[in-house]
This record gives sequence, C-alpha cells and structure tokens, in this order.
Amino acid sequence: MNEEIIIAGFGGQGILSMGSILSYSGIIENREVSWMPSYGPEMRGGTANVTVILSSERISSPIINTFDTAILLNQQSLDKFENSVRPGGLLLYDTNGITRHPERTDISIYKVEAAAEAGKMASTKTFNMIVLGAYLKIKPIVKFENVITGLKKTLPERHHHLIPLNEEGLKRGMEIVKEV
Repeated sequence: MNEEIIIAGFGGQGILSMGSILSYSGIIENREVSWMPSYGPEMRGGTANVTVILSSERISSPIINTFDTAILLNQQSLDKFENSVRPGGLLLYDTNGITRHPERTDISIYKVEAAAEAGKMASTKTFNMIVLGAYLKIKPIVKFENVITGLKKTLPERHHHLIPLNEEGLKRGMEIVKEV
C-alpha cells in the first residue's frame, strides 16, 4: 500500500491539520509516513499545502511531483495541482469559490460542499473535518477510530471539547461527498 497525497488551499482552512491527522493515523497503523508542509510567510489567507505519504514500504523520498490523490480547496490550488494527479488518481475539491471546475477525464473527480455544510453546522472550524471525512469515504486508507485518535494527538488539549463536533464533521463529509 502506498498513497501519495497533496492537500492544498488557503492558510487557515486546516490544510496542515488534515495532513497531520492523516499522518498520525498512519503511524498508529504502523505505516511508514511522510508529512511535508509548505506555506508562505503570510500563512492565514495565503496559500498552503501539505504532502502526505502513507506506505507499507519505506519511503524513498518525501519530495514528489505527481500524486495519487489531490484534495484541493481553492481555485489557485486547483489550477496548480489538477495536472499533478496521476492518471487513474483521485481529485477531491470543495466547490466554494471555484470558478473553473476540474476538466480531466482520466481521473476520478469528487466534490464536497464542505464550506456550505460547515456553515449549516454553525461551525466553520469543522470545514477541514468535513473534507477529510469525504476523502475517507472515497478512499478509506486509515481506520476511522485512528483518525479520531490522530485528531486527539494533533488538537491542543484546551480544544479537546471540540472533538465531538469534529467527529460529527467527519461523518457529515462521508454523507455528502459526490462523484462528478
């Protein structure tokens, strides 16, 4: 098993957190893991991305240019990374703010209306968990209970009261994801 993932969007959307949670989940499952964040000095509001590799074999390099999966959460990221998905790969995107939808026919494309759903849940902080839940519905590469454990490891203890809300967001993402 080898899964190479790019998650990209604006800083403040929980991009790095999603990658961190996936990475911790992989560690819990005794996988080889690489987590490599990239963000500009402006962080919040600027672009951010993280590359995550989960593998049952040793990872030769954390630097990759093509991905099995791209989770893209803004137009700039879609423009930059759509063509970096390997043929036969997966592209998941949030429709909020997207003006040009993915056009490739050699990959599987899914959409999730995570921003709108987070608004309905009255908590924008669940946005990234809705997206992560959607991804795990499509590709259950780690067990749900390990994602919750990964969430507990990455979320500061003062925010642990938000874990049930985040778990609800994960489940909601699994329910609303749609193939394009």
